[in-house]
Amino acid sequence: MKLLHLDSSILGENSASRAISAAIVSSLTAADPAIEVTYRDLAADALPHLTLDVLGNPDGNAELAEFLAADIVVIGAGMYNFTIPTQLKAWIDRVLIAGKTFQYTAEGPQGLAGDKKVFVALARGGYYGEGPAAVMEHAETYLRAAFGFIGIANPTFVLAEGIAIDAETRAKSVAAAIEEAGSLAVSA
Repeated sequence: MKLLHLDSSILGENSASRAISAAIVSSLTAADPAIEVTYRDLAADALPHLTLDVLGNPDGNAELAEFLAADIVVIGAGMYNFTIPTQLKAWIDRVLIAGKTFQYTAEGPQGLAGDKKVFVALARGGYYGEGPAAVMEHAETYLRAAFGFIGIANPTFVLAEGIAIDAETRAKSVAAAIEEAGSLAVSA
C-alpha cells in the first residue's frame, strides 16, 4: 500500500497541521508497517501557479502520477484567509485533470479517483466549524468539494480549531487532534 503525505503550512516547525498530519501518518504506518510513504513539502518545494502548459498537458505531471499511485493521501493544511494555502491549491491544480481524475459525461462530471482514502489535518486560528464565522470557512468546504468532484466522497478531517486564540487553547486543540489522529485507520 502506498501513502502520499503532503504538508502545505508555511509555519515549519510551528505548524499545527504538520504535527497533526505527522501523527496521522504515524498511526497508519504503525498499524501497517508495510505502507510505503512518499513525502512532499509543498511550502519548502513550492509548485508554480497553474499555467496553460500544465493545464493543457493530457499526460499529466509528476504530482498527478504520485497521486494516482497512492492508495492513501494525508494532507496537512492550515486555513489562511478563510481558505487553503496557495501551495496546496497549486498541487490540486495538477491533480484535478480531466480524463485522469474526473471526466465529463452527459449526466455531469464523474470522479475517477474514488478508490483512495484521504485524511486532512486542518488547523484553523479561530472557530469556523459553526456559529457566525462558519460562512467564512472555505478550506474544509473547498477540499470536500474538490475531492468529491474526483470521486472521493468522504475524506476524513482531523481539526484543530482556535489555535490563534491563546497558547493554552492551541495546546489543548492540537493535543486533542493528535489524540484523534492516533486512533485513525485506513478502514475508518
